[in-house]
Amino acid sequence: MAVAGVGNMLKIPELKRRIFFTLIMLAVYRVGCAIPTPGIDADALSAFFARYQGTLLGLFDMFSGGALERMSIFALGIMPYISASIILELLTVVVPHLAQLKKEGEEGRKKITQYSRYGTVVLALLQGFGIAVGLESMTSPGGAMVVPDPGWAFRAMTMITLAAGTSFIMWLGEQITERGIGNGISLIIFAGIVARMPSAIHSTFRMMDLGEINIFMVVVLVIMMIGVIAAIVFVESGQRRLPVQYAKRVVGRRMYGGQTTHLPLKINTSGVIPPIFASSIIMFPATIAQFIQISWVQQAAASITPGGWIYSLLFVVLIFFFCYFYTAVTFNPEDVADNMKKYGGFIPGIRPGKRTAEYIDRVLTRITLGGAVYVSAVCVLPTILISQFNVPFYFGGTALLIVVGVAMDTMAQIESHLLQRNYEGFMKKGVVKGRR
Repeated sequence: MAVAGVGNMLKIPELKRRIFFTLIMLAVYRVGCAIPTPGIDADALSAFFARYQGTLLGLFDMFSGGALERMSIFALGIMPYISASIILELLTVVVPHLAQLKKEGEEGRKKITQYSRYGTVVLALLQGFGIAVGLESMTSPGGAMVVPDPGWAFRAMTMITLAAGTSFIMWLGEQITERGIGNGISLIIFAGIVARMPSAIHSTFRMMDLGEINIFMVVVLVIMMIGVIAAIVFVESGQRRLPVQYAKRVVGRRMYGGQTTHLPLKINTSGVIPPIFASSIIMFPATIAQFIQISWVQQAAASITPGGWIYSLLFVVLIFFFCYFYTAVTFNPEDVADNMKKYGGFIPGIRPGKRTAEYIDRVLTRITLGGAVYVSAVCVLPTILISQFNVPFYFGGTALLIVVGVAMDTMAQIESHLLQRNYEGFMKKGVVKGRR
């Protein structure tokens, strides 16, 4: 049936065009990851990064698809845009103007998106300057300078290059969302992670040849990965269905309503957003600290290395925060209750209006707790085990959650295109469920 579904995709001109457009945009992104930033000794930089595999620099490099290790024009990746989006979302709670824009619907959303773009450029310039200064102080194990000709000319060039690269990635993501298939920003992160998988697999086999890891551990890790993937698929498809009854209404000479349906509440409403946001917040200060050659700064950076208890605790706290925060931003129980009341709907045993909103909010709070525990376990536990087994960092739970989650969302969108045009989907029974 999956083969038939793939064949049906090519029969729909619009869907085929969207898929090809997405693939072309992702190919452009991967080409940009190979274009180096001017003024850097690539060999010295590669030798420097070899010392930091399995650290936050390795995690940042995974999200950028290897662009950071090569210090390409896309070295900052999409993280400045994500950080700017986080800041804008937080400001909508405390800034009345932004809160008003958020209530204005599509036009307000466009304005907030425009502010996010401006913030992305500002953050990219600041991060580009910090990276440029850090690069000037970096040396390879052999003593070679990563930047042979340091100075303000190099700093300005690096700032402009990296900010332009991030702005271009942001534009690519928006184009994919609008004219392609799936969420563009998520697919770009997905492409960066998947692009690193072959290198991680090669590194694992090389470590086996050197005797640094035995075949039994590899088998255990593979089984663990399969189990984590199965758990992700199971939970991401899970719902809490609240029964909704619609009263009968007479409009003219016709009677409407009287039907029973349900309100689906996702166990993990926020999807892959919490680990991405949490990682971006943890990575930036720790990455900059790696470039500052001061003992206490180095010790602070080492304390939040993946696998350590401080990093894990901070990561879990941020995941819980963003699970609740993003759910509150994207799902408003009061609006849902008002819409149900407007059309004569009610939850059996619950009074319409405010009581219904409180009930939905209470249920959503409880299942979000379970979703936050699930996301934390998927992202943190495999990372701790892998750090103990000394396996390449790219096999961590965060990467698997993003890859599987984005793949499920993209398949769900393709499925909806197929079903809308009366084609068979990927599955014989039911449909592929995304997280939205």
